[in-house]
Amino acid sequence: MDNAVVTPVQNINTPFNEAQWLQVLFLLADTQTWLQQQQEGLIWQLPVKNRKRLLRKSWYLTATALAHILERHYYKVPRHPLAGKFTISIPAIAAAIRDAYQQPPQPLPEPSGEDSGLLQRVWDAGTPLGYDTTGRTVSVLTVISDASGEIITAFPGTAQAQDGSG
Repeated sequence: MDNAVVTPVQNINTPFNEAQWLQVLFLLADTQTWLQQQQEGLIWQLPVKNRKRLLRKSWYLTATALAHILERHYYKVPRHPLAGKFTISIPAIAAAIRDAYQQPPQPLPEPSGEDSGLLQRVWDAGTPLGYDTTGRTVSVLTVISDASGEIITAFPGTAQAQDGSG
């Protein structure tokens, strides 16, 4: 008995419906614009001075990235018990991420030593922010971004202390 899954061949002779395609394109573009506005509105609700510095083109904190940071690295969310955890308030986390921009970006190496294409900024807040993966209280924050400045993650401690999954 042959249990192989057969992938249906796409009908390459299907006519292109330009009007329908344009409607979907414009719907997606409008939805993306609306989501962008909602995301910026959410960041503006944070009680943090100079919030707009979190929305620069060269240093951009998305709602997705902030959700990732809080889900993985906020002490009130127990989903990732082996990750470093922030023990400061959410506005203080956002302010620390904002302030880390002042540090020069450095390439983030892969565990193999290769360049990952990502950048890290390591900033010492001068006051405890949380604890790293070893359980030590730390005042250092690492923010990982892509080359365009979109923030991917942030965590207390340094990348060397992390398990590599941010």
